[in-house]
Amino acid sequence: MTETELPTDYRLNPSFAARFVGLALVATALLMFVGTALVALLDLPADLLVILLALSVGGVVALGWWLRSRAFVLHCGPQGYRVGLVRGAGTKEARWTEVAEAVTASPRGIPCVVLKLRDGRTTTIPVEALAVDREQFVRQLQRHLRRGQGTRPLR
Repeated sequence: MTETELPTDYRLNPSFAARFVGLALVATALLMFVGTALVALLDLPADLLVILLALSVGGVVALGWWLRSRAFVLHCGPQGYRVGLVRGAGTKEARWTEVAEAVTASPRGIPCVVLKLRDGRTTTIPVEALAVDREQFVRQLQRHLRRGQGTRPLR
């Protein structure tokens, strides 16, 4: 089996994952603030704060693990692709045979690969969100596209 016959998951760039985890930590701090206020105002046991903190930190750790090892920005399989974690990507899923062309673009100054489908729909993938070198990603995407459409490169 060649590399393009195997499914490829393009993970989230670690700097983007760190932003999500940072937001989760801020949410944990806010939750602890509200929890502390409730414990003080309602005369609840302080042990509830320890439980709340343990659950919150566990949630942050689980989010970090999921973003690092399970979540994907783009899944390329032998038959097609699926986009995850990208809001505003356009068409989230299509078969390779539906793709008319793949081009690069920079909407709002963000380098992207745009997959234009035969029916006029598009899928926009921000390359900076991927945990892979831009040139390597484009080459691998071209191989997936050629293989999925049943074409071979000219030699």
